[in-house]
Amino acid sequence: MRRFILMTVAALALVVAACSGGGDEAGSTATAPADGSTAVFTPFPTPQPGAVLTTEEIVRKIGPSVVQVLTEVATRNVFGQVVPSQGIGTGVIIDTDGHIITNDHVVRAGAGVASSITVTLSDGRTAAATVVGADPATDLAVLKIEAGGLTAAELGDVASLHVGADVVAMGFALGLEGDPTVTRGVVSAKGRTIQEQSVSINDAIQTDAGINPGNSGGPLVDDRGRVVGINTAIISGAQSIGFAISIDVAKPIVQELLQSGEVNRAFLGIRFTDITPSLARSLNLPAEEGVGVVDVTADSPAASGGLLPNDIIIRLGEAEINNSGDLVDALRRYRAGDDVVVHLYREGGEVETDVTLAERP
Repeated sequence: MRRFILMTVAALALVVAACSGGGDEAGSTATAPADGSTAVFTPFPTPQPGAVLTTEEIVRKIGPSVVQVLTEVATRNVFGQVVPSQGIGTGVIIDTDGHIITNDHVVRAGAGVASSITVTLSDGRTAAATVVGADPATDLAVLKIEAGGLTAAELGDVASLHVGADVVAMGFALGLEGDPTVTRGVVSAKGRTIQEQSVSINDAIQTDAGINPGNSGGPLVDDRGRVVGINTAIISGAQSIGFAISIDVAKPIVQELLQSGEVNRAFLGIRFTDITPSLARSLNLPAEEGVGVVDVTADSPAASGGLLPNDIIIRLGEAEINNSGDLVDALRRYRAGDDVVVHLYREGGEVETDVTLAERP
């Protein structure tokens, strides 16, 4: 599986058309569109709480909370000339104070964030956005804009969401000009793990609702109009297979980003890979689930604790480790200086070792 970065690039003519026009300076309030156009999503009678909604009703409910995120980055070409580039993603308003959830890769520019981020609201107003915090490990970020009259999305509950349930995805697919694209599908699977380089997302939702470049950071919504996921990835070459970060996974991450601007995970110091049943059978491994240690960083807690390449971690403290997402989530619960017992398989036998976790470099 190769993870797609679901941001469109302004080199495409379609994206250029969608992105024309500048944003306000950081900290400014949202401005009305120059042509005086009215809101795209008109008010409608509020359904009974918990009522199943039609697709049209879902769109009208969640629409005012869905925003376009335009990023601008300045780079230099081989001649040293400054070349601006743009990207488009999607975001979801989560409160009336102007906080917005999106993907980290939507606002990411190399090791930092984009030099300019502009949010376009459903009624056409634009506002400069700042990054409150970002967590590359789970591909989540929180933005902040200064604007009034905002509509916060209702957040749902993935624990009660069943495979086969109807869902709707919304986002600015391909940067097409106008309203966000709406696609409908079902929950194809739950509990998927997305792992690519430094990103490890556990309990992801798989859906066949169409997700395309530009949908990144947009909502996956249940049949009550509640956000159950944040669209984040697709599989190259596959059909009707997209993934969303579970809102149950996102909530504690977002809360920590709002409080401190970052997710303060403890540092173990390994490169790792997921152990799967097929891999275990082919390599005759002692465990069909867990995290395999590929490499141990020198002078890291893992090295001091005696972890070795080819070890298979199956428990960290009280947390069962079935995959890399479990490991990333478990490390979020610890801080630098905490002592933890690591349970692992080594050469067919189970081993325990004490590790003193450190601050992430």
